[in-house]
Amino acid sequence: MANKQDYYDILGVSKTASAEEIKKAYRKVAMQFHPDRNPGDKTAEDKFKDAAEAYEILSDADKRAQYDRFGHAAFQQGRGGHPGGMNMDDIFSQFGDIFGDDIFGSFFGGGGGRRSSGPRRGTRGSDLRVKIKMNFEEIAKGAAKTIKVKKYVGCQTCSGSGAKDRNSVQTCGTCGGSGQVRRVQQTFLGQMQTVTTCPTCNGEGATVTAKCGSCKGEGRVFGEETVSINLPAGVQGGMEMRVEGKGNAGERGGAAGDLRVLIEEEAHEELQRDGLNVAFDLHISFPDAVFGTEVQVPTIDGKAKIKIPAGTQSGKIFRLKGKGFPSIQSYEKGDQLIHVNIWTPQHLNGDERKVVEQLQHSENFKPQPEKNGKTFFQKVREMFE
Repeated sequence: MANKQDYYDILGVSKTASAEEIKKAYRKVAMQFHPDRNPGDKTAEDKFKDAAEAYEILSDADKRAQYDRFGHAAFQQGRGGHPGGMNMDDIFSQFGDIFGDDIFGSFFGGGGGRRSSGPRRGTRGSDLRVKIKMNFEEIAKGAAKTIKVKKYVGCQTCSGSGAKDRNSVQTCGTCGGSGQVRRVQQTFLGQMQTVTTCPTCNGEGATVTAKCGSCKGEGRVFGEETVSINLPAGVQGGMEMRVEGKGNAGERGGAAGDLRVLIEEEAHEELQRDGLNVAFDLHISFPDAVFGTEVQVPTIDGKAKIKIPAGTQSGKIFRLKGKGFPSIQSYEKGDQLIHVNIWTPQHLNGDERKVVEQLQHSENFKPQPEKNGKTFFQKVREMFE
């Protein structure tokens, strides 16, 4: 993950690039490294795939926002090498959507720029979104969650084909099973061959003559699936992870959609989060501030003992190095900051009042702040730098 190239760099655009600029940049890079123009060149093929991956993320407003905020980590859950489980056929399909089917004949000599290996299976299922709550400890260490998702699942009766039986599926008569139709047109430039999706079978290469009784020909039924999700340490509320292939099942054997997992951060009873750091307000008595003491404070990992030196002033901030949250994009780890507050009693009995009155006019109890001392805000700013 750390060595993965930046999507904007792959397409050669700035982070402020418009949707149209990103689309034009993808066209340029895809044309440059298209496998038909670089036969046998594995490096060019990898760059072609990287460009498709970059475009798939940056052309989607939601995905782009997640990437801008969290980088590649926003899509690492179950994504493998390319987003959404994209194979070469998926990429060529995307490529055709960007350039238009009619352009392939002119650019690639009538050879069918899609390079499809055959008819496509069904229709891809839609993505699903779920929310998962994580407490501070789970966020700090990572967690494995198991959830039940109500969704469309593959029909067990027909194994997802949508047909009543094997004899109820026949090769499409329009495309001969290829899922594509070719057309030759005479233009002022000469003959131009184009390849388009078969309108009869929608690119599947086959038609169903008798539908499955369980799924009514869809190849899927509404049901429930138990999904295991591994959530990495360091996630933040609002981050969205994607689990490939765990969304709705596709129709008639089509690929399943993805499961989009939105992280919700549970509030801690005593701690507060600020980026990678954890903050805690510690209240101590006036005598403890004067004489010093040892106290236990809560941390993400449990309790920790700290020493409060004699003469500690209200507003003092102590730092517990490395007791914060890990970064999801690096080996960096935050700290825990402990803000000391000296508790002032609001109700005194007669004896207590006499003791305090005796101290009221003592020189040692008069405020004597350091002239060059730093303000509270300066201290806080330094802690977070």
